[in-house]
Amino acid sequence: MIEKVKKKVSELLHKDNSGHGMDHINRVLNLSLKFAKAEDADEDIVALISLLHDVDDYKLFGMENANNLTNAKKIMSDCHVDKNTQEQVCLALKNIGYSKRLKGCCPTTIEGRIVSDADMCDVLGANGILRVCMYHQKNNSPFFDKNIFPIEDITAEKYKKCADSGVCHIFEKLLRLKDLMLTKSGKEEAKSRNQITIDFLYHLFEEENVSEWIEYLNSYLKRNEEPKENRLF
Repeated sequence: MIEKVKKKVSELLHKDNSGHGMDHINRVLNLSLKFAKAEDADEDIVALISLLHDVDDYKLFGMENANNLTNAKKIMSDCHVDKNTQEQVCLALKNIGYSKRLKGCCPTTIEGRIVSDADMCDVLGANGILRVCMYHQKNNSPFFDKNIFPIEDITAEKYKKCADSGVCHIFEKLLRLKDLMLTKSGKEEAKSRNQITIDFLYHLFEEENVSEWIEYLNSYLKRNEEPKENRLF
């Protein structure tokens, strides 16, 4: 059943070039299953949520699909997933995503929390930075514009609009994610990936010779009480 669902998801997302394709899905799946073992969760439910978590993403398929979970329900029905399992998966899918967290929504089951954490972890670290590059390239916005600073009071509505630059997106989303982890496994994984993201920004700003951005990052981290150990600058 899991392999059938994976094949259907691959058929739907194989052309994606925004950072939400099967490479991302597979990374989230693998990390979720790793978390599931540590958190003693139902691995089949975790696998299904992982595979389906982006098949109705509003950025890819619009708000109607996102609200109704159109693709997820069809895929599960076509693959003969039982009704009880479908309900558990849909409940999790309705509450996974950064924009939903900005609205106060949060997964209630351990399986949903695991996938939420794994999905957010994949936005951090090396692959997270690459995904930001891909997404902003697709949307014809720059990765870094030294004249445009991030939105401080980010909201769900503001977030739905493509950020002015990839670096703004990193501040408006990525650096906030480690504090949104819901499991012990997620918190441990996010900590190291978050540091990779911070170190990358320091290197970028140093190489671009933009001292005002180094000051901005220092101020941001101080406000958010980021530990100073192991910083490069």
